[in-house]
Amino acid sequence: VQLQASGGGLVQAGGSLRLSCVASGRTFSRYTVGWFRQAPGKEREFVAAYFRSGGSAYVADSVKGRFTLSRDNAKNTVYLQMRSLKPDDTAVYYCAADSSLILSSLRDYVQYDYWGQGTLVTVSS
Repeated sequence: VQLQASGGGLVQAGGSLRLSCVASGRTFSRYTVGWFRQAPGKEREFVAAYFRSGGSAYVADSVKGRFTLSRDNAKNTVYLQMRSLKPDDTAVYYCAADSSLILSSLRDYVQYDYWGQGTLVTVSS
């Protein structure tokens, strides 16, 4: 499966952005689809994910209440709506997918087989 992430940009603190992850090549709804981010000098960290076709959504504590997931299976697209953005949210955001990882591995980026190219989110103070 090929992934294309988009929607990043420059936004002021308190603003909003919606990231999109479009998949091609496979039926997206059967995959676990996750969002990760990596700030300069930091390790890639889990942001949010849908676990496989059951569709349960998981969101990192650091963004809970501000970031939400949604998906449009007809468009093979998963969205990450980001609100009340903070400068600490500045990072390159990646979408990733995998067809077989287990729930306990959801937050482990090394378990995902497919990655998009990343989209930069910059939040100014």
